[in-house]
Amino acid sequence: MSPDRLVYMANQIGKFFEVQRADEVVPGIANHIKMFWDPRMRNAIFAYLDAGGNGLDPPVKEAILHLKEHAGEPGHRTETSFQGT
Repeated sequence: MSPDRLVYMANQIGKFFEVQRADEVVPGIANHIKMFWDPRMRNAIFAYLDAGGNGLDPPVKEAILHLKEHAGEPGHRTETSFQGT
């Protein structure tokens, strides 16, 4: 999948969560990407972030950075009370 498409998808997720409580935006984005994106997609967006992450909205960039920092930790879950996606 192209980096442009991944950025678009990640930013769309961010737009969905931007109306949630402020303390749930970044965790919601991170949790959604962790739960629903294929590991190859996550690795590709991590690499894109490492290359500068141009075009990623700030909360999306923060969520991806959080995921990258905790990738591979057993049982790591991004806490959110949101019950949707």
